[in-house]
Amino acid sequence: MEWTAARSVWHVSGETRAATEESDSRGGVRGEYGECDAMDRGRRPLWQEEPVTRRRMADPVRTAAVRAVIIVAVTLIQAMVAFLCTLARSWFAFPAVLCTVASTIVATWAVLDVWVTRQVWVQRHGVRSEPSSTARQLRRERRVARRQGRRRPSEEPSRTDRAAA
Repeated sequence: MEWTAARSVWHVSGETRAATEESDSRGGVRGEYGECDAMDRGRRPLWQEEPVTRRRMADPVRTAAVRAVIIVAVTLIQAMVAFLCTLARSWFAFPAVLCTVASTIVATWAVLDVWVTRQVWVQRHGVRSEPSSTARQLRRERRVARRQGRRRPSEEPSRTDRAAA
């Protein structure tokens, strides 16, 4: 399939560009969409990708989450087998339904285990927080100044007489 339109217009960050093949002053073709290098200088890109810094889950929490996902997947498969066996009026339908009920209870516990494990991890190891406001920075500076003030020897004479003690 060949595109034969002589001119196509497309919209980029508030401007409209014509998509034609025109030659520039050096005799070369500008580009696939008619833009040249001079047009793109000093422009912002359409979007800026910012990496999301999401901390990795703690090992016990991740282990519990993987276990829960596997148990839930097996439970869903068992439920589908039980449903299909029931539709087919197979003898295996009743044991499959019983296993599905038991697996549902186990899957519920596995999902709760992820939540409990996460809560225990946070309680034992705390949450690492990064200062995000200027108020925290000011408090930190005051705290450092206080600590340095305590470490300096006082210039006043001591109130207790060491020779008498």
